[in-house]
Amino acid sequence: MKIPKSLLVDPEKNTVYGAFAVAISIWAFSYSSVFGQIMILAYYAVWLPLILVDYRRLLRHVSSAWLPLAFAIYICLSVFWSDAPGITLRTAIQYCSHIACAYIAARTLSVRTLTIGSLIGIFLVLLYSLKVGAYSYDVLDGTYNFVGAFSSKNQIGFVASLGIYFCIVFLVFLRRGRISFFLTAPVVVLSAYLLFVAHSATSTASVPAVLALVALLAMTKKLSLRYRRVIFLVGAGGLVVITVVAFAGLLDFVLGAFGKDSTLTGRTYLWEQGWNAAQQAPILGVGYAAYWVQGFAEAERLWNEFYITTRAGFHFHNTFIEALVELGYVGATLISLIILRTLWGHISALVFRTWQAESVILAGVMMLLFIRSFVEIDTFNPYIMGSFLLYYSYFKLAKVPVARPRWTSVSDFEEAKAARG
Repeated sequence: MKIPKSLLVDPEKNTVYGAFAVAISIWAFSYSSVFGQIMILAYYAVWLPLILVDYRRLLRHVSSAWLPLAFAIYICLSVFWSDAPGITLRTAIQYCSHIACAYIAARTLSVRTLTIGSLIGIFLVLLYSLKVGAYSYDVLDGTYNFVGAFSSKNQIGFVASLGIYFCIVFLVFLRRGRISFFLTAPVVVLSAYLLFVAHSATSTASVPAVLALVALLAMTKKLSLRYRRVIFLVGAGGLVVITVVAFAGLLDFVLGAFGKDSTLTGRTYLWEQGWNAAQQAPILGVGYAAYWVQGFAEAERLWNEFYITTRAGFHFHNTFIEALVELGYVGATLISLIILRTLWGHISALVFRTWQAESVILAGVMMLLFIRSFVEIDTFNPYIMGSFLLYYSYFKLAKVPVARPRWTSVSDFEEAKAARG
């Protein structure tokens, strides 16, 4: 049986396969540590073979990917000055292949298909965590938090926050018929419940902020380009004010609701330690994934101070500080440019060009990742949902035209025939 390639790579026709591929990917991102390497192989299996199906579609306008490509090359080059070259090489290859999969997804999937696949994958992931039902004791703040099948409350909090977000944007922008309300209800209820019991302050606080931005961008649809720019300037000024107020005291209030304080359960201390570590190799860093290595004195010290008995899965809880330590100012600048370029690209498309729901949805995704980048590293590692969404959103900035067959008019055909005769 021959399957039409359009069912695999055409964004207008591959909803079934695309949603399946995204759901498999989310399961792999969430539970590869539980089910082993077979999940990573499944992740590669749903994306990489699409290159053979239609390589022309994937190679068209590939020059638009120059910034992530530069970052990937720099990560690979860091093996030459890495403190742990073997680990750097392996992890760099994983990250580069992860970017490649996100690139393929962006070239072959519509935002609607991504949303549907995410809802299916998130629901299954959270359902499994609910079945596992594990809780973890936080030594630093003395609380028990739901983690399910994850190793951290912040991980399950991130997945749950994405579940809420994708449910809302699907119902507002992408639904087709009233049945969508019934299909998404279990996802949003389960996501909200697990977000509540996980007690993840970052995930809980970021959702309202992102939805507020989406609402503002949605309202601009009714405005002319001139008034959109005015709204943008007002909104940008308001964002600056909110940021100043948050750091002046509102942040303490929000964290206090979760039984925390402005030290963020040790994160500010971690940031200080990360900044000090970055001064040892400020330009190029110590090498990608070459800091948190078992046997290295500073990593062992911090694991011991934060009661990380597994001696793995720990970081500086800040994307930019983590990048500064491992890749220096060069790497930190590159990842910052990727994040800011993607966020600005989708917002500016709404403010200065034609309004599109897809740009609103991806702008919201990027705002969520941007907010979390100051307290997590969702975009810096391979095989995690945050980095996949980052690069998918980046590659979606380039509008690749669909190849159309060239038709010859009847008169042209007759003229050619007469010339030969």
